[in-house]
Amino acid sequence: MASDADVIVVGGGLAGLVAATEIADAGKRVIVVDQEGEQSLGGQAFWSFGGLFLVGSPEQRRLGIRDSYDLALQDWMGSAGFDRDEDLWPKRWAEAYVAFAADEKREWLRAMGHRIFPVVGWAERGGYDAMSHGNSVPRFHVSWGTGPGIVEPFERRARESQASGRLTFKFRHRVDALTISAGTVDGVSGTILEPDSAERGKSSSRKAIGDFTLRAQAVIVASGGIGGNHDLVRQNWPKRLGEAPKNMISGVPEHVDGRMIGITEAAGARLINRDRMWHYVEGIRNWNPIWPRHGIRILPGPSSMWFDATGRRLPPPLFPGSDTLGQLTHIMSTGYDYSWFVLTQSIIKKEFALSGSEQNPDLTGKSWRMTVKRATNKGAPGPVEAFKSHGADFVVRDNLADLVAGMNELSGDNLLNPRHLRIQIEARDREVANPYTKDHQVMNIHNARRYIGDRLIRTAKPHQILEPDHGPLIAVKLNILTRKTLGGFETDLDSRVFGNDGQIMPGLYAAGEAAGFGGGGMHGYRSLEGTFLGGCLFSGRSAGRAAAKAVG
Repeated sequence: MASDADVIVVGGGLAGLVAATEIADAGKRVIVVDQEGEQSLGGQAFWSFGGLFLVGSPEQRRLGIRDSYDLALQDWMGSAGFDRDEDLWPKRWAEAYVAFAADEKREWLRAMGHRIFPVVGWAERGGYDAMSHGNSVPRFHVSWGTGPGIVEPFERRARESQASGRLTFKFRHRVDALTISAGTVDGVSGTILEPDSAERGKSSSRKAIGDFTLRAQAVIVASGGIGGNHDLVRQNWPKRLGEAPKNMISGVPEHVDGRMIGITEAAGARLINRDRMWHYVEGIRNWNPIWPRHGIRILPGPSSMWFDATGRRLPPPLFPGSDTLGQLTHIMSTGYDYSWFVLTQSIIKKEFALSGSEQNPDLTGKSWRMTVKRATNKGAPGPVEAFKSHGADFVVRDNLADLVAGMNELSGDNLLNPRHLRIQIEARDREVANPYTKDHQVMNIHNARRYIGDRLIRTAKPHQILEPDHGPLIAVKLNILTRKTLGGFETDLDSRVFGNDGQIMPGLYAAGEAAGFGGGGMHGYRSLEGTFLGGCLFSGRSAGRAAAKAVG
């Protein structure tokens, strides 16, 4: 039977775009199928903050940061905690990816016009020992233009290949099955959905208007994860993280449903590490939602005081920005699925950023005039102030008694005792009177302010929470926010998928979140942040190049 293309790519997100452009650049014909419309090209990457994990970059060196492959690999392996027989390929992918991040990644992107904001962020700081979880140094490089800034070079390349006839998009084509002939994956079949001009991210129609079958010599599955499907998240939830939350909000649109993962697994592909996942604990309900249960993650600086639902301060080193899954495990151990930040206006204006391209119009719009206000503005960024004014999870009061009353009213649980919170806050406040301290969080703040990037735009000058001059007082109810699948289809370094018999499935490749960002879970148990987009880039490139070579 004649082929419709040399390769079919399932999914028009970042990994799929990268794979497709590599195939087209190799002179091969490629079809990209996606159940969403053309307006959703770029997938989840479009909505991201655009953070990239880079090692030993010029941006780091200019800020006095000494980084290296060895240090980054030490951090990665300490965070990943690989301990399973099935971690063979994930570990190899981790080693290869860190080498990519320390070598050609930046220049490969730069050659396509990608640029980086000059201040490097310090995410997932850990707080344990040198061989445990966390970034020893700042490595979070924000794309100039945020998520759209990382999508643009690949969309441009794809449009050029489309114009030349080497790349074809088939939007509103939902894959229902992989086709296999003589043991080789050689195509897809599925349903054509009715056209829908719904805004990017909004739920689209699932009305069927026809069927399709496409043939090729190879298929790349780059369909994303499961974060929009809360039932599937709960089904795969590991006991080590406690009981699955009863209430969650979504960091991804509804169509991130894991459907294609099930279809590919049913075809015989080996799915590993499905219990490894990455969900945030600093989620807030979007006051202006785009998709169902739309949540936004706070990217916090280190100074907010963090309390569980009963009013107990989270223990060291579970401070803002330190250990996402450690915080998640601790919060779920309390019997409640939410927690609280308590902070001041001085902290929120300096330390709160919101994840998402639409929440950062200065960086997304590439406006230096707007961006410089992050360091000079007397108030918080506009989107942050909008959440403070309109967000359902914010309580703003002039004194602690009224603040706690508002927190109890918001949660409806009436668990918080104002005297208990006051004792803890006043004890912390006494510790900021000196440049030295025994309070681990205050130590963490002093350490952060030694780094010029944090001192300029991410860490408030230490002050007493109850000092009126820094008010008003602010409390933020933090929800569990679904985001990433860390496990996925087991692949070799050419992104070829293993079957359940332990053998490569001819003709089948996987990339991006569907492949655990490479190998079936190159992050292991934990992420160092800024690693998800990069995993899509690296695995998509590997899949595209290997498939193009294999089809002759």
